[in-house]
Amino acid sequence: MHAALDLAQQAQDAGEVPVGAVVVKDGVIIGRGYNQPISAADPTAHAEVMALRDAARHLGNYRLTECVLYVTLEPCTMCVGAIFHARIARLVYGAKDPKTGACGSVIDLPAETRLNHHLQMAGGVLAEETGELLKQFFAQRRKAARATEQ
Repeated sequence: MHAALDLAQQAQDAGEVPVGAVVVKDGVIIGRGYNQPISAADPTAHAEVMALRDAARHLGNYRLTECVLYVTLEPCTMCVGAIFHARIARLVYGAKDPKTGACGSVIDLPAETRLNHHLQMAGGVLAEETGELLKQFFAQRRKAARATEQ
């Protein structure tokens, strides 16, 4: 999760919402990603999707069975869908997302038994650190917006 947190910082440095993700197989990071929808002009360029793409290129296969995805923020619906399609075995996330979280905060897609893929999941890992980074980012954004309005 520390590697994902470092990537979240890279996202923040690039002016993006600070979310980072890594894919790990057999204890080795095989995929890295951070939020880039603004800079890439791509609404799908979330940290999870970028890490999944990187891992798939590394393995030469879009199926990432036996892999663990670590992400600093609870994934949204789109990202959970990508995680399912990649067949990630385990998801570990940091802070909960009360606005778009799809792993229990708003909806709980991994608990949906009618879906064709199921995974192990753990939330709240380094939640204070990951949550604080997000809080600081949005506080700075609000402050900048208020300064612009004046």
